[in-house]
Amino acid sequence: MTVSMITLNNGTSIPQLGFGVFQVPAEQTADTVTTAFEVGYRHIDTAQMYGNEQGVGHAIANAGIPRSELFITSKLNNNNHTPDDVKRSFDETLSKLGLDQIDLFLIHWPLPTRYDGDYVSTWKAMVDLVQQGGARSVGVSNFEPEHLDLIVAESGVVPVVNQIEVHPYFANEAARAGTHKHGAAVEAWSPIAQGKVLDDETIAKVAAAHGKTPSQVTLRWHIERGDIVFPKSMHRERMVENFEIFDFALTPEEMAAIDGLDRGGDGRQGPDPATFDYVPE
Repeated sequence: MTVSMITLNNGTSIPQLGFGVFQVPAEQTADTVTTAFEVGYRHIDTAQMYGNEQGVGHAIANAGIPRSELFITSKLNNNNHTPDDVKRSFDETLSKLGLDQIDLFLIHWPLPTRYDGDYVSTWKAMVDLVQQGGARSVGVSNFEPEHLDLIVAESGVVPVVNQIEVHPYFANEAARAGTHKHGAAVEAWSPIAQGKVLDDETIAKVAAAHGKTPSQVTLRWHIERGDIVFPKSMHRERMVENFEIFDFALTPEEMAAIDGLDRGGDGRQGPDPATFDYVPE
């Protein structure tokens, strides 16, 4: 199975399908990521907040896979937004991952009600990481259109991606459009709505027509919309299932039917980026 690639706005390429380690316990991360590598995943998405970067690093070190074949992402924790903390915590991330350079580093949340509303200086410090060579690319996560507009206007630098909640029940089209307006790619977190779309009758009907599972059809919907996805599972059989989405295509009618499942804001599963203000002690 060949995973499609997306070219980002700085000329680098990212696998459109990756593997996420959100909520994977630290002590099980190395084994879980190792299994994902065995299945064929080469794009791993972690974060400082997840507390499992070191496990990802152990899996990378023992995988025997050329570094050039891997794409590794991590994200800035909410308590590290000051410029000095950006650099300090980024160096810690590299150390935990055992890497000299990371492929992509993201601001995890904009936190517009924290740090006196200043996420621009945080973004400028992120941009410096690329100039210093530690990050190949930098981007953002959970940024609304107004947040994106501000950092681009103030810095002149467009993030390569915006990682946001997207799934059939919450298509998040305003944030997707605001991201695409700047030429940034969309990464979709919670791509199957924490499993809630798997019992949907519309998706089940499409899955039956293709001899695929609802999860495979939902992930394929994301792929055909041009978004980047990284489903998470700790079970090999589910990892394999989620990986096998490049041998079929949805019809325009099937895409439209799934598009029609959007519930707007009522479909959101995670926090609202405009108000989310959690900062760990």
